[in-house]
Amino acid sequence: MHSRVLLLLILAGCASPDSALVAIAQQSGVAPPPTVESTRPSPGFGGSGDSTFDAWRQDFVQRQRAAGWSEAFLRQHLGALTPDPRVVALDSRQPEFSKPVGDYLRGSVSEDRVSIGRSKRAAAAWLPGVEARYGVPAEILVAIWGMESAFGASQGGMDVVRSLATLAAEGRRRGWAEGQLLAALRMLRDGDAAPGTLKGSWAGAMGQTQFMPDTFLSTAVDGDGDGRRDIWSSSPDALASAANLLARAGWRSGESWAVEVTLPAGFDYSLSEGPRQRPADWQALGARRADARSFSQADAGSEVQLIVPAGHRGPAFLVFPNHFVIRKYNNSTSYALGVGMLADRIAGRGGVIAAWPAEQPLSSVQRTAAQHALNRLGFAAGEPDGVVGINTRAAVRAYQRSRGLVADGYLDPDLVRRLTADQAAPPTTGH
Repeated sequence: MHSRVLLLLILAGCASPDSALVAIAQQSGVAPPPTVESTRPSPGFGGSGDSTFDAWRQDFVQRQRAAGWSEAFLRQHLGALTPDPRVVALDSRQPEFSKPVGDYLRGSVSEDRVSIGRSKRAAAAWLPGVEARYGVPAEILVAIWGMESAFGASQGGMDVVRSLATLAAEGRRRGWAEGQLLAALRMLRDGDAAPGTLKGSWAGAMGQTQFMPDTFLSTAVDGDGDGRRDIWSSSPDALASAANLLARAGWRSGESWAVEVTLPAGFDYSLSEGPRQRPADWQALGARRADARSFSQADAGSEVQLIVPAGHRGPAFLVFPNHFVIRKYNNSTSYALGVGMLADRIAGRGGVIAAWPAEQPLSSVQRTAAQHALNRLGFAAGEPDGVVGINTRAAVRAYQRSRGLVADGYLDPDLVRRLTADQAAPPTTGH
């Protein structure tokens, strides 16, 4: 054992101390014994001061060299990287997953954003051509433009390669982050972006419509005819690319994205986020359009789902397949509602009729505690991560139903307190 450690230290002599320690740890049983080649650092990859990041980078570079990537290219783009602490701090804090939905939508569908969106739509002479080509309404595209980058004004100035490398080294979503990092490197290799210009959000989203690198490679298009796919400087490219994404995800031309409805007293709210059935079937259960209009012929044949994003005290919606297409862009109910509502206002249609209830924000600690309690009580909420997604809401509905509460899946501070107090009790059978 001592002779093997000494050999590793000699072989790692040109590496940072952290690299040598990683090699020693591997030999101590943490990983299978590496070959001499796998412990030899590549020239030009200096230490970042973060041993976890350096160990991840060394492993990543070795894997990509074996996959055929150029040593010189990897050294050019990864050799001087250091982790970005801002990325770690911002991870898992997306407002659409943490803000109360009413607060999120008030910010997303502000009067200023509606006004600017109308002006942008009217000034974009090229936009009707994009709508005709892809079948996606111009107001939906402009709403995404406004939601993603304030109509191109706020695209994010962080280094995409550095951000994705930081997320990969952090490890919570390593496979996803490494896939996006490789896509970003392909963009640089293929000339889609020049070194130093690949800028975006902390999570790696880029340009006026905030595409991830793999989405750029598969979906971005040249909308202005100059032979380039420039989602940073060209609004026609950015919005045509967004239209292509939605069209390929199954956008249904001529159909709504959602319709606000009212529900009768005693309605079974456990049906929310449940069955998808025709509007007539929901009408048979007592649902009525909030604007008292009839469903269009195109909408009448769709299978739609009921959602109550702020619980039974807030607005209710029948969401159409196009709602779920918007969620291909960002898989958040709040985000899809924001895009759809902003689009409606830009197009001159009315807003939500029912009032959003006053909501008290939940801290990450409260959300995680509720998920732990649900799991302990036998209601499968999934991995406790503080993100209230569809699995958590389904678990909340099952818990509410077992306790004789309105089963709307809405988690508020009162329910968190009840769950916390109830978690020592044995799970109720029959749920």
